[in-house]
Amino acid sequence: MKHLFKPQIIKWVVVLFVLILVVKLMWLAVEVIYLPVSGINQAQDIEGKSLYYRVNLSPNKASSPKQTIQKMPVGNIKDIELLALYNAPNVTVVTVQYKGKTKVLSEGDDINGFVLKGAGNNYATFSKGNKMYRLNLIQGEPNDSSIQGTSSSINESSSAPVGEVTDAGDHKIVDKSLLEHYTNNLDDIYKNIGIADIKKNGQVTGFRVSFIKRGSPFAKLGLKRGDIIKSVNGQEINSYNSAFNVYKNMKNIQDLTLVIIRGKKEMELDYEIN
Repeated sequence: MKHLFKPQIIKWVVVLFVLILVVKLMWLAVEVIYLPVSGINQAQDIEGKSLYYRVNLSPNKASSPKQTIQKMPVGNIKDIELLALYNAPNVTVVTVQYKGKTKVLSEGDDINGFVLKGAGNNYATFSKGNKMYRLNLIQGEPNDSSIQGTSSSINESSSAPVGEVTDAGDHKIVDKSLLEHYTNNLDDIYKNIGIADIKKNGQVTGFRVSFIKRGSPFAKLGLKRGDIIKSVNGQEINSYNSAFNVYKNMKNIQDLTLVIIRGKKEMELDYEIN
């Protein structure tokens, strides 16, 4: 009878299964002896720093106060009124009113941050913050005593001064009408007397009489060419502002005292306004 399988093949198959069984048993022995009973927890926590930042998005928590920058109030040229002006080749003087107060300005002076730069026949120019501003003259009544005009616009039709200067010995008496005429006609002053400033280190220290017209009321006041006017009624004349402040209030005074320097001698000239 013929065998279906060769005995040699069956023998190798059995040997193969036995080897596989032996390997399985050996692997089981290794697991029991060397591997831990509890095993490894793959989800165990690992200590370390967080890789995120905590952000509080709660609307109830007050945020840090913002720094506010206070802006300085900016002045307005419309707050200033130009009441009077005098503009000559070497001097510009204006009278302005700001917040109810009157102030006399010469070129370079400032008010409320606006610096006087120059003037025309009926306006003055100011600068502030690299910008130029024009302020027009407020036109007053015909008999207004404001200082107006320029040295090139002398009023030839102005009436002749009325009044005299009388010598009373230790002082002189000045007719008030004469004083009123010159306070209303500034250009007539420069026809009869010349006055130039004296400066030391760039600062005005006084005013020198450069000429006096012979026979004029100013010559009768006792002033002479070369006299240096230091003060009027106790007020030092050391700027154009102080000089024009005296001029502006001239109509209201009753007595006048000039302190002058003639040569090297200081002397007083007294006047009574009648």
